[in-house]
Amino acid sequence: MVTYKDAGVDVGLADAFVERLRTIAPDIGGFGGLFPLGNQYLVAGTDGVGTKLKIATEMGQHDSIGIDLVAMSVNDIATTGAKPLFFLDYFSTSRLDPNVAEAVVQGIAVGCSEAGCVLLGGETAEMPDFYQDGDYDLCGFAVGIVDKDALIDKSSVSQGDVLVGIASSGFHSNGYSLIRSVLRSQNIDLDSRPFETVDVTVGELLLNPTRIYSQQLLEWNERYSIKSAAHITGGGIEGNVPRAIPEGLHARVRARSWAVPEHFNWLRRVGDIPETEMRRTFNIGMGLVLVMPGDDAEAFVRNEEGWIIGDVVSGEGGVQWI
Repeated sequence: MVTYKDAGVDVGLADAFVERLRTIAPDIGGFGGLFPLGNQYLVAGTDGVGTKLKIATEMGQHDSIGIDLVAMSVNDIATTGAKPLFFLDYFSTSRLDPNVAEAVVQGIAVGCSEAGCVLLGGETAEMPDFYQDGDYDLCGFAVGIVDKDALIDKSSVSQGDVLVGIASSGFHSNGYSLIRSVLRSQNIDLDSRPFETVDVTVGELLLNPTRIYSQQLLEWNERYSIKSAAHITGGGIEGNVPRAIPEGLHARVRARSWAVPEHFNWLRRVGDIPETEMRRTFNIGMGLVLVMPGDDAEAFVRNEEGWIIGDVVSGEGGVQWI
């Protein structure tokens, strides 16, 4: 049995660190930072893609990791109802390989196109005594804009509201230290097939890019009453849905209300990962969760791609699985 902490990532320690930072920056903790500008807000977010980069390097495939980079930031700011305006990247490496860097930036450009924003610029840094040969790291920065009266926040969420889950495209860009630990411990080759029902290799499955929701979320917000939204990244449903719900309320999630994709079940089996660990590390098939009134939620799942996965109830406690 293996956990994320066993793989070297202590989510509890990271959460405690964020709480310490609130003494310096009290407003941190949301999916995007708000900066007032007249009757609008600029919304900013930053993120990376973690050790998914190791898979890209081992596979020698760098053309989709840039999509992940864009997705991680634009999806965060889109939860506020913001339209992404522009994106910047930071690419740091041991020694610059122009072919690798070009493939990465091409992926970033594709991600920006999908998100409806402009790739404004970036920075490239060579640090040969800092990274191992062939290694590189990425960070991205997204800025969007939203009218103040169109801002999606959690202030109007109330008891009885409904949780609507939107499918992920795979593992997205979280939990890869645990995934790689399982691959090592079980001697699973990236060129092997994970299970008989798919015609892709383990490496191809793991490099499937993160789904970008920003354009769809803008459209949905015009047609439905979306009270709040959570981008399901590090910490899974348990760590992110509570960020979209005000104090005094908590989420009740029906664990069997959607079919968990087989690649998550495969990882759980081969890695002997407890169900509780899967829920607090991976998105397990839900990349975005919307909070809506019941009538809007019913209309949404009739007309769009989504599942009613739970509701909002009174009391503290984060996420209650039923």
